[in-house]
Amino acid sequence: MTLRRLSALLLVSSFIAAPAFAQEEEERKIEYKSRTEIDFEGVEVDGELVKPTGALLLDRKRADFNPLIKLREDFNEEMDQSVNQVK
Repeated sequence: MTLRRLSALLLVSSFIAAPAFAQEEEERKIEYKSRTEIDFEGVEVDGELVKPTGALLLDRKRADFNPLIKLREDFNEEMDQSVNQVK
């Protein structure tokens, strides 16, 4: 039984290690052209310029919102209380 396990282990490990023994490929050297030219003369591009009208931009006004936070202008009551706490 132990011999079978040992032989199965060796068989599996040989399949796993097989790619390590494969021949290494030569490194491919990629060379690019120093200058690339693109010729657009054979291409015809048709289009239409779409832009908003001037009246749309001039008629906009700022939106008015009700303020949800009321800003306080003075803290006199709190100042009076803090002086009493320090005494």
